[in-house]
Amino acid sequence: MSLETNRQVMDGYLKALVGGGDFARFFADDVVWETPETGDRLVGRETVRDFIVRFHREIFDARPEVKHIVVAEDAALLEADFVGTHTGEFAGIPATGAMVRIPYCVAYDLSGGKVIALRGYLPVAAIINQLRAHRAAPAQG
Repeated sequence: MSLETNRQVMDGYLKALVGGGDFARFFADDVVWETPETGDRLVGRETVRDFIVRFHREIFDARPEVKHIVVAEDAALLEADFVGTHTGEFAGIPATGAMVRIPYCVAYDLSGGKVIALRGYLPVAAIINQLRAHRAAPAQG
């Protein structure tokens, strides 16, 4: 696809993601999500959508703060901060109410005006460390 088409796809996707809209409409039916740090792999529009929604709305009440987006003819790269509150169980850690701010990147493969793959370079260990540190901190009062 053209660079302009891919820019429109990514602009629409990010607007929907940040605004709580139907971002999955930008995914191919057989889109793939991979988390290289953990080896997790998910396949399918609904499966990937549900994972992203769960992470942003159930496990955390969070949103990405976009720093940079680079779009090419067959790929895009997002650099952002994941910012929010820990509201559900993550990695065996019950909701802490902790505020998190974690830098991350997502690499997107694009084809035919759709996102066909996402690789989320999420520092999972850093998220866990922030949550554990919050849980271990003495209550203020």
